[in-house]
Amino acid sequence: MHVAFFVLLCSSLTRYLMVHPGAPATPWVVVLAAALALLYVLGPILGPRRTPAPGRRSATHGLWLAAVIGSWFTLVVLAPSFAWCAVPLYYTGLRSLRTRSAILLAALITACVVAGQMKLRLRFGFDPNLLFAPPAGAAVATAVFVYSQRQADRLRTVITDLVRTRRELAATERREGTLAERQRLSMEIHDTLAQGLSSQQMLLQAADRLWDGDPEAARRHVRTAETIAERNLTEARRFVHDLAPADLADGRTLDDALRGLADREASDTLRVHFHQDGVPVSPLPERVRSALLRIAQGALANIREHAGAESAALTLTYLDDQVVLDIADDGHGFDPADTPGGVRGHGLPAMRVRARQLGGTLTVESAPGEGTVLSAAIPLTPST
Repeated sequence: MHVAFFVLLCSSLTRYLMVHPGAPATPWVVVLAAALALLYVLGPILGPRRTPAPGRRSATHGLWLAAVIGSWFTLVVLAPSFAWCAVPLYYTGLRSLRTRSAILLAALITACVVAGQMKLRLRFGFDPNLLFAPPAGAAVATAVFVYSQRQADRLRTVITDLVRTRRELAATERREGTLAERQRLSMEIHDTLAQGLSSQQMLLQAADRLWDGDPEAARRHVRTAETIAERNLTEARRFVHDLAPADLADGRTLDDALRGLADREASDTLRVHFHQDGVPVSPLPERVRSALLRIAQGALANIREHAGAESAALTLTYLDDQVVLDIADDGHGFDPADTPGGVRGHGLPAMRVRARQLGGTLTVESAPGEGTVLSAAIPLTPST
């Protein structure tokens, strides 16, 4: 649009000098054309660096626009051929003023163009096109510009809303991530460090009771507590570095980890056996291995602390579409209906969450005096 303005200004001045080389008004026309060009160039310099919305220009810019339009009006009066410069000025006014003011300015510019063209072509007779074509073109251009401006305003509003929504969504995701990480930390601590500390406490209490009567048994309890403490330290270090459970390190399979867990948890008062059924899936996803191992650790800890059982069995079964871990004991059992959802304490809810995160299920079958069977089933294909 800027290039078009200067092309039209130069062509209008050239035509005037060719048609009226010695006219008395020629010096004024040249001076006014130069002044108009200079004023037009000063517009971007005087205006703000960022283009504001229509109607929000500064007072300096308003004075500049008035000076440009005034110079152009004077030129049209002296030389009607300068009316062709109206198109760039027309859009300059539409961009700078509010809608009503811009329409009034467009009407005034259009009237000036019609008057100038009628004066220029009057010697050839009346031409209705000169009277009706400029207003019609100006009306269409104004309507298109106003509509485009409103669409741009709506789009700007939509973009602002989208940016705000995106920020809110990012904040929500951060909060959800924080809550999920807290839940993960609580489950990890419960299934590893807390259970280990509980076992150490029981062993040390037993050693204290037997220290005078059976020193050898007391020392065995202390050595076992030392082993548990060492293992807890290893788990804590791997836990800090967000690594897999220690039992699954160095490429060990889930079968090996569960077998080792059964051997460690076995004692004089609790026999623990491990059995594997079906064809092992290789490689079993790391998340599935970690979840099932943690479920087994939590279940055995509950058996040792609450069930009063003499024996427990871990059974890992590989089916076509899922892997199932069953933990059974012959303890005194409980009534799952006595607690919401068939769970109690923190251990069982944590196990249920681990299974659900992998698209699996956790079921508990128990009755007072009949022991307990806990079954965790994890699909081998990701759930959709």
